[in-house]
Parts: sequence; structure tokens; C-alpha cells
Amino acid sequence: MNCKNCNNEINHNFCSNCGQPSVLKRIDRHYIIHEIEHVLHFDRGILFTIRELFINPGQNIRNYISENRIRLVKPVIFIILSSLIYTLISHFFHIEEEYVKYQGMEKSAFVKILGWFQANYGYMNIMSGMFIAIWLKVFFKKYGYNFFELLIMLCFVLGISMLIFAFFAIIQGVFYIKSLNIAGVIGMIYLTWATGSFFDKKKISNYFKALICYVLGMITFFLFIFAVGITIDVIKN
Repeated sequence: MNCKNCNNEINHNFCSNCGQPSVLKRIDRHYIIHEIEHVLHFDRGILFTIRELFINPGQNIRNYISENRIRLVKPVIFIILSSLIYTLISHFFHIEEEYVKYQGMEKSAFVKILGWFQANYGYMNIMSGMFIAIWLKVFFKKYGYNFFELLIMLCFVLGISMLIFAFFAIIQGVFYIKSLNIAGVIGMIYLTWATGSFFDKKKISNYFKALICYVLGMITFFLFIFAVGITIDVIKN
């Protein structure tokens, strides 16, 4: 028989060309359980990735970029999944309603764009990461990483920061203790430490430059969104 994916001739259980199984198992509850376990299992799964990024983020991300891309969860999947976890917890406990208010600006395109990003943190983190990566490229030019490698690094560390926010969101939702400000401080400390160690953990200046890159990246990101919003409002009016 021929492979239904690449049309290569199959003589065994799997296609020698693309790896497609010769016979696909029917999707049932066992298939769903297996897929969930595949994502969550500790060895080379999301829990393993979280542990490694907490223990030694710099070394593990460098290994992913240049040596081994099997041990960790794919970075884009990781940041989207971690952002989704925070979004679900935030909406369940109505966390951000106390912090985010746009009185008098509800009809502006800028606020509507921010509202969309607030409901889709995964896309927001990827887009803001692009602006941060530009500044990292400027400040850490001598290390030779290209824009896309820096963006991959940011997917990992921003994903962990979203899990930090998710943890404190649960605390706030369950115990009614306002803790997102604490999450913001701890998240920024982690981002600075992880990014600085990614380049060279022995150089203290790297941590200060990393912090500056995050601040400048977020400023330019929001300025870009503001400019887009203003442009849309001017065109509409």
C-alpha cells in the first residue's frame, strides 16, 4: 500500500519517508487520554520544560537553539499554552477587572486592540516579543544570535512569566489577596535573570541590559499599538 500522506510505498508499520503510520488508530477516549499525557508527561513534556526553565533557563534554551530540540516543548506551543492557562484562570476569577479600566476611551480603536490582546495573551506575547527581540539584537549584538533565535528564547521565558501570573491569579481568586502586582515584580525578575543568563550568566551587565530591553520593548510595542489605533480612529472619523 502507499502512504496516504506522501504516497510513498509502505512495507512496514510506518512510512520510511515521512513516518506516517500505515494504519491510523481510531480517535476515541484512549486516543484523547494519550494525547493529553503526551503533552503533560514529565519526560520531554510541559512539566519537564517548566522545571528546566526554572532551574537553568539560559543553558537549556541555548541547548534547544544549537544542540537538542527534542527535550523541551516547542516554544510557540509553550507560550500559547501557558498564556491560555493564565487567560482561563483570569477570566474564571475575573482578576483583571480590578486592574484594567478604560473609562472614557471605550470606543477608541486603541482600547479595542488592547482588549483583543487581553483576551489573546498568546498572540500579545509573541508580538510584544518581536519588539523586545529587536532591542535584544541591538544590546547583545556581539553574541551573534539572529532575530528569530531571540524570539524563540523569549517564547520560553515569557511563557514562564505567564505561569507565574497564573499562580498568583489563583492565589488572588481563592484567598482574595491582591497579588498581581507581586506577580509583575517576580515575573520581571525572572525575565531579567533568564535573559541575562541566556547570553552570559557571569556578566552582571547582561542583567541590566536585559531589563532595559524589556522596558524599551514594551514601550515601543504599546507606542506601535497606540499609533495603529490613532490611525484607525482618524481614518474612521
